[in-house]
Amino acid sequence: MKNLLKLFIVLLIAVNFSSCTDEFDEINKNPKALTLASLDAASYGFVFKKSIMGPSYLQGAGNGMQLIHSLYFDIYANYWATTTPNFLSDRYVMVGSWLNGAFNSFYASEAAQIKYSEDFTRTNDLKGELAMAKIWKVWCYHRYTDALGPIPYSKYGNFEKTVPYDKQQNIYTAFFAELDSAENILKGLTGQTSGILSKYDMIYGGKLDKWRKFGNSLHLRLGMRLKYAAPTVAKAECEKAVANGIISDNADNGWITTSSDFQNPYNIISPWAEYRMSADMESILKGYLDPRVASYFKAAKTPDPTDDPAGVSFPYEGVRNGQTKNDRSAVKFDELGSDHALPYTIVGAAGPKWFVMRAFEGYLLRAEGVLEGWNMGGGTVQSLYNEGILMSLAENGYADANLKGDPYTTSALVPASPGIDKNTVIPQVAPAPASTAPIAFLSGGTKEQQLEQIITQKWIGLLPDSQEAYAERRRTGYPKLYPRLESENTDVAATSLPVRLTYWTSEYTNNKAAVETAIQTLNGESSTPNGDKATTKLWWDKK
Repeated sequence: MKNLLKLFIVLLIAVNFSSCTDEFDEINKNPKALTLASLDAASYGFVFKKSIMGPSYLQGAGNGMQLIHSLYFDIYANYWATTTPNFLSDRYVMVGSWLNGAFNSFYASEAAQIKYSEDFTRTNDLKGELAMAKIWKVWCYHRYTDALGPIPYSKYGNFEKTVPYDKQQNIYTAFFAELDSAENILKGLTGQTSGILSKYDMIYGGKLDKWRKFGNSLHLRLGMRLKYAAPTVAKAECEKAVANGIISDNADNGWITTSSDFQNPYNIISPWAEYRMSADMESILKGYLDPRVASYFKAAKTPDPTDDPAGVSFPYEGVRNGQTKNDRSAVKFDELGSDHALPYTIVGAAGPKWFVMRAFEGYLLRAEGVLEGWNMGGGTVQSLYNEGILMSLAENGYADANLKGDPYTTSALVPASPGIDKNTVIPQVAPAPASTAPIAFLSGGTKEQQLEQIITQKWIGLLPDSQEAYAERRRTGYPKLYPRLESENTDVAATSLPVRLTYWTSEYTNNKAAVETAIQTLNGESSTPNGDKATTKLWWDKK
């Protein structure tokens, strides 16, 4: 009971941070406020578990899952299209209340738990646990800086009314330092398991060797992010990560275990019927006869067999992004389009495990590195590309075979038309595929053609990790996807893509001076300095 009381105090204080600055000074003066000294090893485990659950959306849909992941990242990765009339993020509208709710959720609660987890391990000289906390902190924060640019990072939790924002370039430098520190700790703890966190670590059960691979895989991802902004740094960081050892087998994949108490968030929001499979997903998966379609999506209630591939039933139907409000009110997209696959739609069920970091991505990152002439630990671009595809297929329970039973990796198949989109906006004709990239590696192709193949397969395999897919789409320009039917954002054309989200509204009230300085910093790092707008590119977005 004593430990549970401490846990309650931890979570109560964390949740009641009404913004990343509000009442910091009052809390700092409160003698009854939580301190590291008031935590012990038992209660610390609960806090660490909480720090994993929150950023992974396993606390219900209201803590940011729907507001940012489903309504922005899922839509800007073109994995899904919204079908609810009033959901306008699909038409590139930056809805202030949604962004406010999502980012406040992170900084008011989750970031506090992440900080407590790290600080406690440092204070109590828990080396392996400190390394775990560092890796997890970087994983959590990289998604937010990659959405916004400059964010509060190094000074978060300073207990001042103003919390400065860090330059994104400096944040990435800090990320690499944190991951280097974690690697240096973990390489000296080979074969060990955290006794304190074995019951509370929902990813690896405290197994430090697996955390080490996770950290290095994350390091590789972040290093590649800088390829166009800082190529020398990118090369050095990627080569270091690979040399230290990344996830290379699905047995070491980072997945967060769900339960009936901590469900996959899609099992909460999918019954609301607010989105359906995108036309891009239909085009690419249908053209490739990709077996993963059955793991990702459910057959439409009213499928259109007229555009099925020859000799194959393909009842999975997509919806074009950017439908008007009127058409979303008039057209039965929920019947015409495909929902999630069954495991994601069972109300009350734990649902599938939640993604973190997987082997297939590492192979495709290495393939891109070899494409640049970097040392990626052996292998050719083609062999690493094929291995990445095979890892993704195996992860979903499939061998190297398409829907016809023919070999997948050597197939010359290309994306297909999604058929006629059942709406009243565009002409009733079947659009041509947005991409003509084949599956089989183009050994004689140009560097850009080969990169398009790599990123297209990464886009398929990352589902449902739309945050990463959206970042890679901005970084590389791939895969080639359909434009919006219409955009309601006067700054972003329907043929373009928002390159960032905008800062959340409460910061202009609670942290005004800092966010205004952050906007200046954002513009100073950007190649398209347009202020706090969706057209201002992030520091690493330099292609």
